[in-house]
Amino acid sequence: MSEIRFPLPDVGEGLTEAEIVQWRVAPGDRIALDQVFVEIETAKSLVELPSAFEGVVSELLVDEGRTVDVGTPILVIQTDGGSADAAAPSSSAAVPPADTPATAEAAAGATVASHAAAPSEGGGAVLVGHGSSGPAATRRKRHPSPGGAHENLATVPAPTATPPAAPVPRPQAGAPAGAAAAPAAPTAPRPDSGVPVIAKPPIRKLAKDLGVDLSRVAPTGPIGDITRDDVIRSASQVSVFRNIQTPEWPTDREDRIPVKGVRKAIANAMVQSAYSAPHVSVFVDVDATRTMEYVKRLKASPDYAGVRVSPLLIMAKAMIWAVRRNPSVNAQWTDEEIIVKHYVNLGVAAATPRGLIVPNVKEAQAMTMVELATALEQLTLTAREGKTQPAEMQGGTITITNIGVFGMDTGTPILNPGEVAIVALGTIKQKPWVVDGEVRPRFVTTVGASFDHRVVDGDVASRFLADVASIIEEPALLLE
Repeated sequence: MSEIRFPLPDVGEGLTEAEIVQWRVAPGDRIALDQVFVEIETAKSLVELPSAFEGVVSELLVDEGRTVDVGTPILVIQTDGGSADAAAPSSSAAVPPADTPATAEAAAGATVASHAAAPSEGGGAVLVGHGSSGPAATRRKRHPSPGGAHENLATVPAPTATPPAAPVPRPQAGAPAGAAAAPAAPTAPRPDSGVPVIAKPPIRKLAKDLGVDLSRVAPTGPIGDITRDDVIRSASQVSVFRNIQTPEWPTDREDRIPVKGVRKAIANAMVQSAYSAPHVSVFVDVDATRTMEYVKRLKASPDYAGVRVSPLLIMAKAMIWAVRRNPSVNAQWTDEEIIVKHYVNLGVAAATPRGLIVPNVKEAQAMTMVELATALEQLTLTAREGKTQPAEMQGGTITITNIGVFGMDTGTPILNPGEVAIVALGTIKQKPWVVDGEVRPRFVTTVGASFDHRVVDGDVASRFLADVASIIEEPALLLE
């Protein structure tokens, strides 16, 4: 037998340390190839590390809750044989940056459980704890077909050797003849009506987090499936982040929360952005009535069955359209030059239980409306589950923050470091609005934006935000 001291690897995001959050193994346990053995928290995300070795765990070298530097030994494994030197990982074998040409497509296809590909199809130890799981993970195809393509989400190879059973396609209401609908999640009988529960795994996860009994939820989905809105309506909470119950005062007079991980990264990034980039903000009130009507029509379309459609989707498309007309807002400032980017990696500020993160949708300008809706939904679900990978937060070019979901009318957002524009979408609600000389109730919102005044002048900022507002007022402009 040989002994391997497993070092904390470089997870390919330019960080130098990580916190040991939870050990999944204990001394004496046998560990298999690709088995997740520890969960670590970096300054950006939670990462699960699978083992690149088989053997018996002899010692855990770092306690949970401790932060250690990259390269520090964290685990000792007794292998059954072979050369430890040949297979031992090197903390310097980092994943290539996500924004290099060779890896841009891989970064765009980053999945929840993996953001580094194996060096070969045949196997071999790889870092970032992603093991040699055979064929690389695949993404959904970018070519939607009516009624079913939206379900073709990214898949991740299972850590075991047994492949998952293929789901049986179900016919979908409203879909063209011959179109295979998305597979439904495993169902459980409803005790009250005998009707099986149809819900996707993310919806089941949300229901579990909110304490919702799916057997008592009335489904409104196109095939009798339970949607996210159904779960939220039935929950005792408005959302994961807004508790309607008022807790008692704690017995402790103070809480002391260590500044580390995501919170430390947020603080450093916001201070750097606020005090290095001269911010300027502009605002505009917008009649969003036609946007709300358009969203309603999309929800009723078979092409969008099972896909979450919201005003955020129209806002995202509006920003992409406005960037084409005002490319300097999609840029980066350096001391030597301004880099204008002719692609859009659309960042979406996401409030998670671990803090604010900004994952981005890669190459959003090349997506159809259905593809963008699916990408935004997957991004949001992954962020709420705390499984956003570092590659999904790198390379952003412009950001949107949807403060309207918290009931806010507007705000002055701080730029995401490395970008020169960020747009805030406020709440959309009915207000009195003058139309053709008459006061009528209309759905109105306020759109605000902040810019780096070193790059974006006032006229460009105003034209950009006016273009965004014009799409919110009349989504048909997107058909031009």
